[in-house]
Amino acid sequence: MPEPIPTPGPDPAALNSIQRSVVEGEVIEAIRTVYDPEIPVNVYDLGLIYAVDVAEDGTVAIKMTLTSPACPVAGTLPGEVEAAARSAPGVKDATVELVWHPPFSIDRIPEHIRLELGFF
Repeated sequence: MPEPIPTPGPDPAALNSIQRSVVEGEVIEAIRTVYDPEIPVNVYDLGLIYAVDVAEDGTVAIKMTLTSPACPVAGTLPGEVEAAARSAPGVKDATVELVWHPPFSIDRIPEHIRLELGFF
């Protein structure tokens, strides 16, 4: 009788949902070190980060926008966010996708930050 072919079990290196949540928090904190050069607020609290998705293998996919398609740092800011995310503990790799929908609006900025900036 032939030996049964073993089926692969769960990847022991795969992150579970709790570990992915922890890594997501680390990534967010790392992204908070990246500031918009025109507004003295980090890009996360400014509302430019639309999604941070951590996969089981520790790779991170980030969707972000800019305050305007004509933003003078359009060529550098996404790379800074990507580098910050890669520096977070538990991250194997990170990518940033620049998106324009929905368009950035000051409504994405938390109320307490808008107050600090005098946007009311």
